Amino acid sequence: MTHASHASTPTALRDALLAQRAELLARMAYERGGVIGRAEVAAEHYDTAASDNAQLRTERETNFAISEHETAELADIERALEHMNLGDYGTCIDCEIAIPPARLLATPTAQRCLACQSAHEVAHPQP
Repeated sequence: MTHASHASTPTALRDALLAQRAELLARMAYERGGVIGRAEVAAEHYDTAASDNAQLRTERETNFAISEHETAELADIERALEHMNLGDYGTCIDCEIAIPPARLLATPTAQRCLACQSAHEVAHPQP
């Protein structure tokens, strides 16, 4: 990234992304690769009454949503690292201007400048 005003910013950003990826992968491995998952932990605490089955279903739905979020977060990190390798990291995918270093330091996976991100969120609201 040549847009940063501080010489160590690209290294700091790469290090932040690598640390974020390592932490996320460790958390995912722990949650998915452990002896029991979140839903099974919930099942251990509840008997088979109808209300407990509803709680277990809710826990499973929550687990699925968290897994989807973690997968998307990992994809964002991998995408940012790939853009670093390609040399176009820090360039807004919409307007193609340099994303300010302060934004990248705050959100290393940012793909858009703040103005384009705001416009994107208005055009594509989350449910």
